[in-house]
Amino acid sequence: MTWDQAQAAEAAQRYQKLTDIINKSSAIVFFGGAGVSTESGVPDFRSENGLYQARQKYQRSPEEMISHSFFMGHPDVFYDYYKNNMIYPDAQPNPAHLALARLEQQGKLIGVVTQNIDGLHQAAGSRKVFELHGSVQRNNCMDCGSFYDLDYVMDSQNCRNKNGEQSWIPYCASCGGMIKPDVVLYEEALDDNVVQGAVNAIQRADTMIVGGTSLVVYPAAGLLNYFKGKNLVLINKSETAYDHKATLAIHDPIGEVLGACVK
Repeated sequence: MTWDQAQAAEAAQRYQKLTDIINKSSAIVFFGGAGVSTESGVPDFRSENGLYQARQKYQRSPEEMISHSFFMGHPDVFYDYYKNNMIYPDAQPNPAHLALARLEQQGKLIGVVTQNIDGLHQAAGSRKVFELHGSVQRNNCMDCGSFYDLDYVMDSQNCRNKNGEQSWIPYCASCGGMIKPDVVLYEEALDDNVVQGAVNAIQRADTMIVGGTSLVVYPAAGLLNYFKGKNLVLINKSETAYDHKATLAIHDPIGEVLGACVK
């Protein structure tokens, strides 16, 4: 047997083991990070290219520009960066999103906990989704609370503020207040209800599948500590600090893995 054949055989064994785990589980929770959406063409803003673009054009770090204080102090620059680097309206669910939606439909998956803000899990058909960092799909006026969808925010070139001045910053059509994405910015706390819902699901799970995350972003990564079930499965292209604790660790693209293992 050649080295390539041996690697293929080992991969097949890992995939079969995951398939067996899924088949025997009745309460699966999935915890996902940026790697789930990169397979849909949504780049991680912390990637080398994202950092380069931010520093070249804006002379700032992405973390500074998507902080609460920067949003309040420089909404024009915030929205310029946000619209051009955080929004990918043409992105479609990939095999990972679709596989998780199938597991929910089968009654096996009790929740998706995601760090992503793109809404692709819901687009794939998942309903039990805990969005730790919010969603670009939801936007609200900071003054009157009126709801606006993503299309309104992206097509806001002709909005007018309270002084009647035209602006491409999204302002409320009802009261002229500034609109804020329902996204957890740096310096802001996670939503307590979302976190508690995620914790409750994780505590009930017999299997937890973690994918597309290196598990270095806290407090989200700390949610793994609530899992007391039987099987912890890690799917990530690179190794993580939790690999040694896992029942199974697979270092392949998550769409490829779940697409093959969820029938």
